[in-house]
Amino acid sequence: MSIPTPLRAFLGGFGLSLPVHALTVLNGSVLGISGFVHRAATGNKEALVGFGGLVVGGCLVGLVEDVAVPTIPMSHLLISGVLLGLGSKMANGCTSGHMLAGIARLSKRSIAATATFFAAGAVTAHAYHGANLLYLATLPMEQGLTQSAKTLILMQIPGIVISTALYFSSRNANDEEAKPRSTLRLVSAFNNSLQFAVALSLSALTDYRKVISFLLLPRFDIDPTLAFLAAGAMPASYILFNFVRRSERPALGGPWNIPKQGEIDQRLLVGSTLFGVGWAMAGVCTGPAVVNLGRSLATGNSIGVWAAFLGAVIVGGRLA
Repeated sequence: MSIPTPLRAFLGGFGLSLPVHALTVLNGSVLGISGFVHRAATGNKEALVGFGGLVVGGCLVGLVEDVAVPTIPMSHLLISGVLLGLGSKMANGCTSGHMLAGIARLSKRSIAATATFFAAGAVTAHAYHGANLLYLATLPMEQGLTQSAKTLILMQIPGIVISTALYFSSRNANDEEAKPRSTLRLVSAFNNSLQFAVALSLSALTDYRKVISFLLLPRFDIDPTLAFLAAGAMPASYILFNFVRRSERPALGGPWNIPKQGEIDQRLLVGSTLFGVGWAMAGVCTGPAVVNLGRSLATGNSIGVWAAFLGAVIVGGRLA
């Protein structure tokens, strides 16, 4: 059963906007989880450290909320992971890279990608899960915050402090040719990924049933949790990127790797469609899967399931 958790989702969504913005300002990079996984598989150091931050964040969450997240049925697993990996590589982004970071920049490619994978996800949810509505039926909304949710909110404070300290101690406002501060960039990648993992867990969108129950639009009894996450994350991300960011020079040096406006091409739309199908089949995308792997390592439950899912994502990315 899927219990709507609107307050958790809204606060978690706002929490997601902070590490996304911090990684942009500090490293000049998009906090795109699928990109982390694909680049980590090729040995990229910052991506590997970012991936590690997500896993460690999931481990910490597992210690706070030691109830295992429901796992994806194995019948949905491998094909969904392959589609997610293939689609995110073709579309050069996923829900974090396109929906959170891309729309904040008013990127036409990200807007098109997000609309496409939501549409594909909704069609797939009805086709693939429509006969199982009783299993996914929602319960009355959870009111207030549990003690574990309050703890997750407090856990984000150290990450915010670290990002702020990195910015004010290392920004290169007057140095257009600043060399990258490699060690501090790795600290930033790890810290912001860990913070992202905690915020994602706070939102409760690591539970695949919430995503599937939302994608069963336009039913009146859908779980609206995902909409509350978007309401918390997207306006904050837009304001931070457009009105708080001071320049296009990373505070920790190195290149500015934020994409410029690009064309909406066939590869983007096909990739987003494949991603949406895989997303709806499993109910999780790459970010929640990595966080759930960390939670599983902490609780000892379903480690093989999440490891196999992420392995399938990597295989899919190699096929693109």
